[in-house]
Amino acid sequence: MQPTLFVLAAGMGSRYGGLKQIDGLGPNGETIMDYSVFDALRAGFGKIVFVIRKDFESEFRKVVLAKYEQKVDCAVCFQSVDKVPAGYTYNPERTKPWGTNHAVLMGKDLIREPFAVINADDFYGKESFAVLARFLQQTDGQTGRYCMVGYHVANTLSANGSVSRGVCTTDSEGYLTDVVERTHIEAVGNKVVFTEDGEDTEIDPMTPVSMNMWGFTPDYFTYTEEAFKQFLTSYGQELKKEFYIPTLVNDLIRAGKVTCQVLSTPSKWFGVTYAEDREQVIMQLNQLIKQGVYPQHLF
Repeated sequence: MQPTLFVLAAGMGSRYGGLKQIDGLGPNGETIMDYSVFDALRAGFGKIVFVIRKDFESEFRKVVLAKYEQKVDCAVCFQSVDKVPAGYTYNPERTKPWGTNHAVLMGKDLIREPFAVINADDFYGKESFAVLARFLQQTDGQTGRYCMVGYHVANTLSANGSVSRGVCTTDSEGYLTDVVERTHIEAVGNKVVFTEDGEDTEIDPMTPVSMNMWGFTPDYFTYTEEAFKQFLTSYGQELKKEFYIPTLVNDLIRAGKVTCQVLSTPSKWFGVTYAEDREQVIMQLNQLIKQGVYPQHLF
């Protein structure tokens, strides 16, 4: 069994200032998504599904998908604010889609096997895809057995501003017990701190955090669909409330319905959270190419 990689590519980069999902950062115009697909294929993934905006489809197919759709089974689905279950309503003034877990739900008719979820604009590293693929390959036919790749928080910071991260708590066997979103994490001197309500709290640099790199068995779609209905009942008239992956995973763990193993990785995350990050990402990719981690031409 080969797992599927599900790439969340429907969002706009508000702080970055554009469609960073298709920004060419590699030496031959490669996007960060290209590196993720390359790493996923060599780790053993057998299909790639992308969720995008419908109005982005033509440019996405031309700039991204054409590079490798002849090399791997690819599919595209679409996220929009009007993709809600029959009989459910929402505020007609809302224009923003419903968040990361709503994006995952868009893939329910395309994915029948264990699958990974990643962001399109985050660089995760080859080791992360390798440990994720190994886990998912062992879950075929199972239910409720999930995982998350946990990055050391110190390996996920930007030099150009604070970042938001899901700070994880695990039990003695390495299973996730809680994820708390911290919206303002940064390096201060040789320390890592998060700020909440105006107060700084130091955090261990080795603390695992979520970079939205998850592994699920297909039953996750059923849980997501039911939870989204409950979400719409409670929050459908709000303009900005979002339906997030960690929220549902936390609820399922607390209810005893699933387990979620935190997979450790030595990989250093990088991405273009801010426009100023772009040149640093280009330098890091070139360094990895010089080290032989990636070829000069990916596809």
